[in-house]
Amino acid sequence: MRLFVRLLVCALLLSLVLFGCGTTRTYFSDAQVIGPYTPAVKAGDVLYVSGQVAFKPGTTELAGDDIELQARQVLDNIKSILANAGYDMSDVIQCTVYLKDINDFTKMNQIYGTYFVQGRYPTRTTVEVANLPRKARIEITAVACKSK
Repeated sequence: MRLFVRLLVCALLLSLVLFGCGTTRTYFSDAQVIGPYTPAVKAGDVLYVSGQVAFKPGTTELAGDDIELQARQVLDNIKSILANAGYDMSDVIQCTVYLKDINDFTKMNQIYGTYFVQGRYPTRTTVEVANLPRKARIEITAVACKSK
């Protein structure tokens, strides 16, 4: 797990170097949050979307208990945050999926694939975790980049 966190931090730092940290930053905070973080931050042409769980829009109530409902709601939440920032799912270049139970991978994967254009899927890392906020079954982060 430590290695994964180190690699994630290195990837973030590398992206800041490549895309520039000196660029203007825009903070998007319309989504419901349960802590001191911003749902999305745009730096240059890159949008970083914080981890989303399956909260029903405008609430902190989970969309349901099963992985299919939660996966759809998480991806709909990401789609909404992207739209608010002027992006769409085709702009997503990387996702990290956190699953409470890796046995949910196949069901999550079937739903996840429907949100992206076939053959143009973003890069992805999927890991099983011990727990997630509010006992969610899934959390997804995303990075999007506008083509020039």
